[in-house]
Amino acid sequence: MSKASKTPRHWFDGAPVPPLAGALEPVYAGALKLRGALFRLGLLRRRRAPVPVIVVGNVTVGGTGKTPLTIALVERLRRAGWTPGVASRGYGRRDERTPRWVELETTPEDGGDEPVLVARRTGVRVRVDRDRVAAARALAAAGCDIVVCDDGLQHTRLRRDLEIEVIDGRRRYGNGRLLPAGPLREPAERAGRCDFRVVNGGSAGFGEWGMTLRSERALPMVGGKPVQLSAFGGHRVHAIAGIGNPGRFFDMLRGYGIGVVPHAFDDHHAYTAEDLQFGSELPLLMTEKDAVKCAGIAGDWAYSVPVDAELPEAFWVALDAKLAPLRKPGRPGAATP
Repeated sequence: MSKASKTPRHWFDGAPVPPLAGALEPVYAGALKLRGALFRLGLLRRRRAPVPVIVVGNVTVGGTGKTPLTIALVERLRRAGWTPGVASRGYGRRDERTPRWVELETTPEDGGDEPVLVARRTGVRVRVDRDRVAAARALAAAGCDIVVCDDGLQHTRLRRDLEIEVIDGRRRYGNGRLLPAGPLREPAERAGRCDFRVVNGGSAGFGEWGMTLRSERALPMVGGKPVQLSAFGGHRVHAIAGIGNPGRFFDMLRGYGIGVVPHAFDDHHAYTAEDLQFGSELPLLMTEKDAVKCAGIAGDWAYSVPVDAELPEAFWVALDAKLAPLRKPGRPGAATP
């Protein structure tokens, strides 16, 4: 039986804010202000890595498409001559206190589902550590000349050269309130200080860049040739998604004319074989993030559906222009003194 995602209805669906959540909002806001004051007074200090740092994050709780953008960003940086590495907290791994390298053979239980996905898709160095400063420095010591942080917009101890906010184009900022009354980790105006604002789905507004997550194929979990998603059109399938916004995945499949029987799980859900049993022998489609956790328990009826982030070429041109002054002299594309 699936375990439905527990996103509070009052965040995005217009339901009334529960009294307790409303009462706790000022407490959370006060903690944010206190932390900011400690940084301004120098009691907490920001630390710089020896290489440029790009942070991909959001000001809301929940999935907005950060990891697909991180993958696209890493691939673009590599084509431009950089040697990127990825820093992540590795949320959901069994020992979050211990830093570690995420290798191709690292399990999601040890490395976290998103870092494992990034490592397998890109092949770059990935470091998981609750201390992003330490992670960035470890990546630099390992030969990376630029670090991309998958999430971490609020981890302000690490100085960053560029910030990219990712916004869910349909949900946006929900009811516009701070946790737990709303989905905001920080006030919405914080987003105005980011260098780029990327909108996943929906309509991009002034000063924003539109991003689309596209997929055309499904990969059999037990091996075999890819299958075009259009081949499932007109047929019913089970679909599972343990991501921040499962509905986005289900809607994408429906766009191919697929009859979706949806099964939403909590973000970072740890799957068991029983979770994949639904009482009927329909094909099972799952997100790539879920697939890295289900590789040992999925049968020959299960498919992984990878997505690719697509952004306008003008976005990449603007990003390259921001990065050019950060290149060390002598590297391809370095700014001329």
